[in-house]
Amino acid sequence: MLERKPVFPHVIEINYQAGERIGCNVYLVYDGAEWILIDIGFEDTVEEIVEMIRQLDFPLSSCLGVVATHADADHVQGLAKVKQMLKCKALGHRLAKEPLASGDKIVTYAEISAQNIHMEMPPVKIEKLIDEGDTLTVGNLKLDVWHTPGHTDSQLSFRMGDLLFSGDNIYRDGCVGVIDAHHGSDLKQFMTSLQRIRESDVKWLLPSHGPIFRKDDAVLDATIERLQGYLRMADFGTCAPDWPLLLEWDKELADGVFPG
Repeated sequence: MLERKPVFPHVIEINYQAGERIGCNVYLVYDGAEWILIDIGFEDTVEEIVEMIRQLDFPLSSCLGVVATHADADHVQGLAKVKQMLKCKALGHRLAKEPLASGDKIVTYAEISAQNIHMEMPPVKIEKLIDEGDTLTVGNLKLDVWHTPGHTDSQLSFRMGDLLFSGDNIYRDGCVGVIDAHHGSDLKQFMTSLQRIRESDVKWLLPSHGPIFRKDDAVLDATIERLQGYLRMADFGTCAPDWPLLLEWDKELADGVFPG
């Protein structure tokens, strides 16, 4: 048996438990015999994770389900496999249901031909839809469901006391989840989600990638300000609703201004 190394009471994070990075952050939330997983990561690490859970003396039959924070492959490619191994249900947002059911490689970021990324995305059914205002119960624990779109339209976060399982909203260095129109990114929604986290009284953010960290309002303010600038930059394509340079050029063309 392995010694449990919780990062907080009732919370084990698989990378911290293993002492090495084996994928995205996978959180095991438990109370008594009952437990739930938040994300699972890539398919090729599922067996290692399940064996670790077994060695931590969690009854596999007591898993209440595996939550998809959103539909990106690096979070859920292993979802079909872990469901089969644990005989449990999958939980996620309604906007993640169809891409996961169809194994949509574009929306899930499993296929990015320009960067030679070609991953399988096994189709998987979400049996339980969860959304803003819902509550997940694990033993005596309560996890409040937040819908925090921006990185993707299906992004969920989960508040448990002064902890927030914050998905790909923000990382310790102030970076955020990928902004890409192909998988439902929305800059204005992203800023709203970040502002919600900023205004909350949670103390710790438990992201989907990288180290757990104390909520830092200054970091959140800087990140929100940076995203505000993205709204008016061509760098972000159709995610940016406005590009002032084109309006300037319209005027220059109308005024007959040529280079020089």
